[in-house]
Amino acid sequence: MKFQIEDVTVYFPYDHIYPEQYSYMVELKRALDAKGHCLLEMPTGTGKTIALLSLITSYTISKPQGAIKLIYCTRTVHEMEKTLAELKLLHNYQVKHLGPAAKILAIGLSSRKNLCVNPNVLEANNRDSVDAACRKRTASWVRALAAENPNVETCEFFENYERAASGAVLPPGVYTLQDLRAYGKEKGWCPYFLARHMVQLANVVVYSYQYLLDPKVAGIISKEMQKESVVVFDEAHNIDNVCIEALSVSVRRQTLDGASRNISRIEQEINRFKATDANRLRDEYKRLVNGLALSGNLPGSDSWLSNPALPDDILREAVPGNIRRAEHFLHVLRRLLQYLTVRLDTENVEKESPISFVASINNQAGIDQKTLKFCYDRLHSLMLTLEITDTDEFLHVQTICDFATLVGTYSRGFSIIIEPFDERMPHIPDPVLQLSCHDASLAIKPVFDRFQSVVITSGTLSPIDLYPRLLNFHPVVSRSFKMSLTRDCICPMVLTRGSDQLPVSTKFDMRSDPGVVRNYGKLLVEMVSIVPDGIVCFFVSYSYMDGIINTWNESGLLKEIMQHKLVFIETQDVVETTLALDNYRRACDCGRGAVFFSVARGKVAEGIDFDRHYGRLVIMFGVPFQYTLSKILLARLEYLRDTFQIKEGDFLTFDALRQAAQCVGRVIRSKADYGMMIFADKRYSRHDKRSKLPGWILSHLRDAHLNLSTDMALHIAREFLRKMAQPYDKTGSSGKKTLLSQEDLEKMDDSGKQAMLY
Repeated sequence: MKFQIEDVTVYFPYDHIYPEQYSYMVELKRALDAKGHCLLEMPTGTGKTIALLSLITSYTISKPQGAIKLIYCTRTVHEMEKTLAELKLLHNYQVKHLGPAAKILAIGLSSRKNLCVNPNVLEANNRDSVDAACRKRTASWVRALAAENPNVETCEFFENYERAASGAVLPPGVYTLQDLRAYGKEKGWCPYFLARHMVQLANVVVYSYQYLLDPKVAGIISKEMQKESVVVFDEAHNIDNVCIEALSVSVRRQTLDGASRNISRIEQEINRFKATDANRLRDEYKRLVNGLALSGNLPGSDSWLSNPALPDDILREAVPGNIRRAEHFLHVLRRLLQYLTVRLDTENVEKESPISFVASINNQAGIDQKTLKFCYDRLHSLMLTLEITDTDEFLHVQTICDFATLVGTYSRGFSIIIEPFDERMPHIPDPVLQLSCHDASLAIKPVFDRFQSVVITSGTLSPIDLYPRLLNFHPVVSRSFKMSLTRDCICPMVLTRGSDQLPVSTKFDMRSDPGVVRNYGKLLVEMVSIVPDGIVCFFVSYSYMDGIINTWNESGLLKEIMQHKLVFIETQDVVETTLALDNYRRACDCGRGAVFFSVARGKVAEGIDFDRHYGRLVIMFGVPFQYTLSKILLARLEYLRDTFQIKEGDFLTFDALRQAAQCVGRVIRSKADYGMMIFADKRYSRHDKRSKLPGWILSHLRDAHLNLSTDMALHIAREFLRKMAQPYDKTGSSGKKTLLSQEDLEKMDDSGKQAMLY
């Protein structure tokens, strides 16, 4: 269907559109017109992705003079593939209606591991090893050697791509990672470098958050993106945590030992070069005297991770004299390692600000702030000069230089925390020194400053007014949308007590109470006997889940559960969990029914959908607060309170409830779906906790469902399932329509559209 939104003709590839998708597009268009940033919360399963893609591509078609590029960021490769599949459908529809004029180039970009087609490189088992195996075959000096000595192994795909030179381009179309690999094999070109090259020319780029938020990666991949771009962060409820992880570094004993071995190896290489090719080291010295900016034009295959700090102001300065010579730089690194080793050898927890830490390094190791700031770039330059390709073996020394650069660059928004052991296992000495970032706005600030519109969207952004404060920006549009439903297919309940009227909660003083554990078990036993197909249970942590399942097993409750359904459990091992999920789905498919035990903040809670019969009920056992004694969390809370005036309790509750909403939101993935959500903890009945849930869940949470015991919840579940079994009209003809056709939109006058929007 196609319809008008003000001066834009929107091409939408389906025959019907949901009212909230229409409202979403209107708000998004307002943000694009204003060239500002926006925050949009849209319930899960209401077609957020296709609404975004349709509006932004149609906007570009309607206003060709101000063509904008779309940079779409996802969290996982699976989400990236889903987005590109939707875009393919949309693109075919637009080309059918508009002809070749609507053709665009859209590509997904991922790591070498997901794009490489060279079987010898893919033998490596992890991402770093694949990167290193690729560099060993594509670095400029390896290829120069291969030209003289045919026995040196290179990559034929990369060689063909280089030979094609400017002829190596992708024809217009939408390319998933699979398509890129297939095209690369067909042409004999390297899909990874082809995609890297085409990113600058593509109209739509889909890639991971890290490519924009982690300065080390963004410096290479995203530095040439034009300002007239719209950046979309999808499923962005955890965006503050992604920003913080991008700028945090932790150093352990094994990091220091590894770095020490790396430095010895670099020293051997320097001595080898001095004997054979001293000029190279001399040239590098001259280049460093003139400043690092001159080293900018490296071949693509040599480019390494960029500086982890924001490098513009650094590149204009010359490298400090005391680390220009390679041997001197290694001496500085050795002194830094020695200093860090002494600091790690502590028996108490220590917390320090970067300023005092840098002062202490200066006093005890004689390394000043400016030298620290240049460590990462100096190491990068040295490794290129020494022609080192197996970069995966040098990760430890890279971590140390990364740490040094961040400490030398930022004076606020960070803390250095040294812990002699993990508090949860105090008898095992495992000292760790962490440079932890507390200010999420540091990593995302360059994105807000550089691009004209940034869209942050997810199914759980409540309370929506907290995100602008956490990320320190001013959105021009900030809206939360409700879900228009033909029938009440979501049934949230708050269960506060068991059938014996004892309160249930995972509060620290109550969680191991046998009464609570028994009541949780009884709730599940009752539910598995009446709910068909799949049930998903989320616990607050792995340790709590292990403990509670053990107790259920000893008391025979687990046996009762397994009489009705099979039980599968998420573990910290990815392969085991994937296998458990597959078997869970098979059990649901064949009608045996199953229960899946999972953990909030785990892999399953973030990216796996339990739609249709895979999830008819989700139970959230407890409130998933973070581990509140964590020193890093306490330091962050203190920073948020002092800088952004966000109270500790508010932030902790907000964080716990966005995780809980994320868990229960897995169960409903479309409007034809139905499911129940049980929040099993007495704390959910308090208004200050409950009010932080997303609006689309709250609007279905009735007052009668706020303070239930197990038997009451059972009665409500029976009634709900009986109601859902009845046939219903999908378009919602009774009163309000929930599926609009093109005619409906044309018939509606302005007042009707206004009423639909608000």
